[in-house]
Amino acid sequence: MSERKISQAVIQRLPRYYRYLGELLESGVERISSNDLSKRMKVTASQIRQDLNNFGGFGQQGYGYNVKSLHGEIGRILGLDVTHNIIIIGAGNLGQALANYTSFEKRGFILKGIFDVNPRLEGVTIRGVKIRMIDELKDFIHNNEVDIAVLTLPKEKVADVTKIVVDNGVKAIWNFAHTDLNLPSDVIVENVHLSESLMRLSYNISQKQHMKEKN
Repeated sequence: MSERKISQAVIQRLPRYYRYLGELLESGVERISSNDLSKRMKVTASQIRQDLNNFGGFGQQGYGYNVKSLHGEIGRILGLDVTHNIIIIGAGNLGQALANYTSFEKRGFILKGIFDVNPRLEGVTIRGVKIRMIDELKDFIHNNEVDIAVLTLPKEKVADVTKIVVDNGVKAIWNFAHTDLNLPSDVIVENVHLSESLMRLSYNISQKQHMKEKN
């Protein structure tokens, strides 16, 4: 794979390639051209070829892509060829919904623990994983090789909990809390602001409505 820096735009498209190729595999498709893949994904064939060429390219002109091979290579690029232990901190509605999402395991993300501050939730299990209290968090991280912490807790609690997580060696955070994190450069953070996504959708609805009114 090329050592040059890959743009974030390309990286953001890789999971889409992986998902579409997975669907093709399930449908029994063995080979696909960049043109046919572009029709499915609504991305130009040229863009697909450029994206994949960042990693060496995986097709042959006039021959197309081997779906199984390309799916596996993109999975490897995304790091899905190894497992990642995750914990969820915040066992409210969103935290429980994520804990119940079985597709994580299919991608190699193994739920090891769930944490909350509400004593009424202590000992409740979700798909066999027990909800623990925050005061157990430090020891749990040390004993379970946690790779990723998922934050689904109120923003006023994020700073204290994040300090525990980072101070005890977790280097990747999937942040659903309504606040941005200021963390050391060696900690990888993926922010998911659901309300911002909904506002972008609202904007596009508004723009479409304005276009109709003009016409």
